[in-house]
Amino acid sequence: MSSTLLEVTRGAHEDVERLERLIAREMQREPENGRDRLYQSHRVRHMIDLIIDTSGKLVETYEDKDNARKDEIAALGGQGEFSSKKGMHGEDKVLTAFFERLKEIREYHKRNPSARVVDTSDAFEELLKEEPAIEFSGEEAFGRYLDLHELYNEFINSKFGSQMEYSTYVGTFSETDKIPRNLKSKQYKEYIEHVLEYLISFLMRTQPLQDLEKIFAKVEADFEESWVNGEVPGWDNKGTENGPSMPEPVIDLDYYSTVEELMEVAPEKLKEALAARGLKSGGTVQQRAERLFLLKHTPLEKLDKKHFAKGTRNSDQNGTEQNSFKEEIALLEVKLRRLCELLKEVIVQTKENAEKKPTLTYEEMEAEREEEVVQADSESDEEEKTYNPLNLPMGWDGKPIPYWLYKLHGLGQKFDCEICGNYSYWGRRAFERHFKESRHQHGMRCLGIPNTKFFNEITSIQEARDLWEKIQEKQGVNKWRPDLEEEYEDREGNIYNKKTFTDLQRQGLI
Repeated sequence: MSSTLLEVTRGAHEDVERLERLIAREMQREPENGRDRLYQSHRVRHMIDLIIDTSGKLVETYEDKDNARKDEIAALGGQGEFSSKKGMHGEDKVLTAFFERLKEIREYHKRNPSARVVDTSDAFEELLKEEPAIEFSGEEAFGRYLDLHELYNEFINSKFGSQMEYSTYVGTFSETDKIPRNLKSKQYKEYIEHVLEYLISFLMRTQPLQDLEKIFAKVEADFEESWVNGEVPGWDNKGTENGPSMPEPVIDLDYYSTVEELMEVAPEKLKEALAARGLKSGGTVQQRAERLFLLKHTPLEKLDKKHFAKGTRNSDQNGTEQNSFKEEIALLEVKLRRLCELLKEVIVQTKENAEKKPTLTYEEMEAEREEEVVQADSESDEEEKTYNPLNLPMGWDGKPIPYWLYKLHGLGQKFDCEICGNYSYWGRRAFERHFKESRHQHGMRCLGIPNTKFFNEITSIQEARDLWEKIQEKQGVNKWRPDLEEEYEDREGNIYNKKTFTDLQRQGLI
């Protein structure tokens, strides 16, 4: 047989290197639009999966559990069936093995004349041209929005859910810590699993290069530490290695020596203490006190079953199962929040779309859907440039404005403003309007000059400074000077200005 194990191994290494070069070439190409970018990501993901599969086969080959690789290497070195022949030295054994293998290859090709070396480079090149089949629902709009309608119906029809609008649900479905813990049952766990399943599916379709296994491994590692420390949102009780522990008893029995002393405690506190330990909390005050006082000399696990409330027998098995169930739900919630962080922008867009959709008519929704299709098609035909020989400005529809409108507004006139950083304005209207805009106001503030009507039509920094100096000089002549013009009167009725009055008062003459 011409294809040996070593040749298969060499070919697998060559395939891995070729795929790596194709991935590098594909990632260097700039996508034309959003759809092309998504296709590019899926092509790269497919090639990465091929590398992983091929590498796995190589690992199995090198592990050599059936010793096939070892035997083949030994045969090439003349240590196989020819090693037993007498009178053959080491070099003779190698040459004999080589010619035997050459003879086998020639006989194989003689029997199979159609067998030739196959160039797989073309097959790999086709990977860059294929268009991946990605399925999205109409609501998802090719990955722009989430489709949470089924999960929304499951939420509002459950015991832990509440009635709300779909747009509100989209913005709050990740806030699991707001749901009371006593409502987090098996039904709630199934709901969280359904949400996770959908988000993972959506993420793999829109962001195929995300390594979810690595992300979830880190989430689980951080969760273990947070769970033990009681720092998981919504599950903030201090935990043990099996999860959150029961709350501390409200009554310390070490302070009571008789049942009568315990009866003096408030009945509600006795009830809370019994419930915290899983004991029956009914009966009279004396019965409650006697039941609780049993724990002073008898461990909780050795009490008779009749003292425990129905279904709350505090056994290690039940306690472990309950804590394990809580831990599973908490971990699912943490994973859900992590996925929502990765899809934060999509969730915001979905909420905005859900709020806008009820205000549209059927015709408007159809028109919007057709516009999205046309926009996607136009993005793929970006090479078709708009004919614009006069270099006219673009209008609201993305096309050049009419030439008569261009002349009417004087858009051929160019105005430069040094105060705005030599920014150019086209047309008289835009130039006059810019004096009240933020760019010009910022430039005037940097010069330390107030942006008043006196400085309209001033675009030169030097002219603005000269005009500001003249305005300051003029204001200095007409300005009211309190030191000279403000009048003061002494006890005798004499009138002085502020400066004279202050000097006389300082000398003690007034």
